[in-house]
Amino acid sequence: MNIAIGLTILLYALSSVSYLVFLFRQREEYAHWGFWLLCAGFALHSAAIGMRIFTLGFLPAATMRDTLLIAGWSVALIFLAFGRRMRIKVLGVCASPLAALTLLLAVQLPDRPGEVKAILKSIWLLAHVVAIFAGEAAFALAAAAGLMYLLQERAIKGKHRGFFFRRLPSLDQLDAAGYNGIVIGFSLFSLALVTGFVYARAVWGRFWAWDPKEVWSGITWLIYAVLLHQRLTVGWRGRRAAVLAIVGFGLVLFTFLGVNFLMEGHHGEFTRSIAP
Repeated sequence: MNIAIGLTILLYALSSVSYLVFLFRQREEYAHWGFWLLCAGFALHSAAIGMRIFTLGFLPAATMRDTLLIAGWSVALIFLAFGRRMRIKVLGVCASPLAALTLLLAVQLPDRPGEVKAILKSIWLLAHVVAIFAGEAAFALAAAAGLMYLLQERAIKGKHRGFFFRRLPSLDQLDAAGYNGIVIGFSLFSLALVTGFVYARAVWGRFWAWDPKEVWSGITWLIYAVLLHQRLTVGWRGRRAAVLAIVGFGLVLFTFLGVNFLMEGHHGEFTRSIAP
């Protein structure tokens, strides 16, 4: 295991513990420590990826290990960039463990990059990969806010308010956080699709090839587009929006992981192949 990545996992894990203690104790200093530990982990994580880019000469996205490292980095990035704007510190209870778990999964895979190919050295690939994972990280935060919404709603409606009632934000705050996460994620995901089209045209000579990952990415985009449209025109919010945010992220996970292992396509060249 790379030392920098090992230390990053440790910092993310400590951040997770701090946020978990904050959830139980509701003392601001624990959220404060969780945030700065996550910042430290993100800085080290960024340095590790930057050094790898410098060494290889291109964004490392050729294996599942590489893409998981970028996915974990994206989760930390989105939470640090927009978490405070959403003003829901307790989302760190989901963001920090997710970043740590993603890196733990990554280091279980062998670090044996295959032959360097010209298709990896493209600014369009760099933009596509960063945008797609940042967008999916925002969808993850929206799903976390949706799950918290359902827990808080259940606590409010129950005869006994229980554990979460005093520890989670109001329903309006959680609904707003979920909406902001989806808007951010949808914008980045749309950018990822556009840059992906341009990259595909440059490399394979066509914008769209009906590759399974392309198809499921398109379906994912449509699901979130419908959710945003219905919220703005019909007023979908609350429980319905929370459930759809969770379902949408489930589709994101299937598109990222399930398609790679269950279906064949040229995207497997980037995320599934591991050199012998």
